[in-house]
Amino acid sequence: MNLDTSNRTYRQLVGNGLIYSVPRFQRDYSWTPTEWDDLWQDIEGLFEDGGEEEHYMGYLVLQSRDSKNFDVIDGQQRLTTLSILVLAFLGNLQKLIDDGLEPEKNQKRLEQLRSTFIAYLDPVTLIPKSKLNLNRNNNNLYQTYLVPLETAPKRNLKATEHLMRKAYDWFFNAVRQRFSANRRGDAFAQYIDSLSDKLFFTVITVNDELNAYKVFETLNARGVKLSSTDLLKNYLFAVVHNHGADEREMMELDNRWERLVGLIGSESLPDFLRAYWNSKNKFVRHSELFKRIRESITSKGGVFSLMRDLEGNAHIFAALPSSEDSLWNNEQKKYIKTLRMFNVRQLYPLLLSAYNKFSEGDFTTLLRTCCVISFRYNIIGNLATNEQERVYNRLAVELSSNTISTLQDLITALSTLYVSDDKFKGDFSEKEMRTTQARNKRVVRYILFEIERHISNNAYDFESDSYNLEHIMPESIQEGWDHIQDRDHDQFVYRLGNMTLLNKSVNRDLGNSDFEMKKEKYRESEFSLTQRVANENSEWNPERISEHQQWMARQATAIWRITQLN
Repeated sequence: MNLDTSNRTYRQLVGNGLIYSVPRFQRDYSWTPTEWDDLWQDIEGLFEDGGEEEHYMGYLVLQSRDSKNFDVIDGQQRLTTLSILVLAFLGNLQKLIDDGLEPEKNQKRLEQLRSTFIAYLDPVTLIPKSKLNLNRNNNNLYQTYLVPLETAPKRNLKATEHLMRKAYDWFFNAVRQRFSANRRGDAFAQYIDSLSDKLFFTVITVNDELNAYKVFETLNARGVKLSSTDLLKNYLFAVVHNHGADEREMMELDNRWERLVGLIGSESLPDFLRAYWNSKNKFVRHSELFKRIRESITSKGGVFSLMRDLEGNAHIFAALPSSEDSLWNNEQKKYIKTLRMFNVRQLYPLLLSAYNKFSEGDFTTLLRTCCVISFRYNIIGNLATNEQERVYNRLAVELSSNTISTLQDLITALSTLYVSDDKFKGDFSEKEMRTTQARNKRVVRYILFEIERHISNNAYDFESDSYNLEHIMPESIQEGWDHIQDRDHDQFVYRLGNMTLLNKSVNRDLGNSDFEMKKEKYRESEFSLTQRVANENSEWNPERISEHQQWMARQATAIWRITQLN
């Protein structure tokens, strides 16, 4: 990968003849007073007694066009805000000039600071050139009003232009208040001069957008969230632009992209793109997705075809994590809710393909099938998801290409992910789920209520606050449980066989009582599962927990079952 990485101060970035351009269709300026104030407080802290000597501004990812011109792939919000801050200082200097305070000296200071940080005089043409060029929605206001310190209009501005105008006013007032007792041009100049050496970035410079995308993936994997979605957007827009698109086509593409982001959300868009791609193409990981798209989408028609297809699938993907989405009928909502609780997303490409192919009834059957497979494979078996994801991808592609055309054929093909009865019983019989974790606690409640429904034919809302999860052998050993060794307690307290259901008030009254006292209340329980614990056991120990859990495993095998695959 051809890239250069270095730490640079703000002065080193802009205090030279380099030009930085935000790609035309990059994200608009979006910082608000919250971010302005955070930045200003950090800056002010640099000038306090005992304050930090420097402030880290984060990563700046640039793509080089030549030795003097760079596209800002990530970091445009920070660069734009710092430029507006400098302009606010220049505005205050201009106010000193207008008020007749050392006008000649302050004019020289203003011109020097402007040439250092905002715009420089081209030595060949003698025409001022801005050091920062913004995107299509921000650049006009920036170059026409902010850079020359002209008063920006308050009407007929885009929302993002209003933000930039307000940002200038906010920083202008902050600077004026900061220097209210010392309105001196040399104080303004000294502040900016010192600040430019105190702010520093980690600058990563790449030579093409593919390397930029790899940088994004690497940094994202390390917890540094960068806008890889913007990079892909820039590539697609560049393809259309380079193939002779007119302004109308560019605006149509922009509108389609904004609708897509509005529906999916910018943070979820990379996941959607990968799920969509894997529903129609050979399996690809996040790190290779941009490369695959770039190899496949090379024409204007290809870009618009991709966008239409993405729009057609976006509402499905957006609904998959939401059981209350209007896309689902009542039965589907139940299964969507279960899959979300299981936190299983590997099957999204398959569900995208299936929704477009199957009838409502067949899709509902597939959702139930996926819930059963996920319960056996992921929740109880805790098996590796790498191979599972590849199987889902292969079947999604076969469904999209009509190699598989019926639900029955698809379910048969899913047999490689369906854990056999014998293995499932064995896994369930020894399953431990630590209910100190909220997700585990929710899943255990789900399991117990499903077993209760199976043996008593009574359905309950497993998330109802009226019922509690009861640890038969309590999580904290008290008097009456002296026969349980510490090692056995650690090993069995979170086994599925040691948990049952109780009415909330009963559970509160029992607390950590011994088993004899608990049995009396268990017999009175409305739950058949809990009554069985009392009726089938004279004592409670590791052996009885194992026996009870084996019985539960047999019930589970009958509940989470796909007849066609048995």
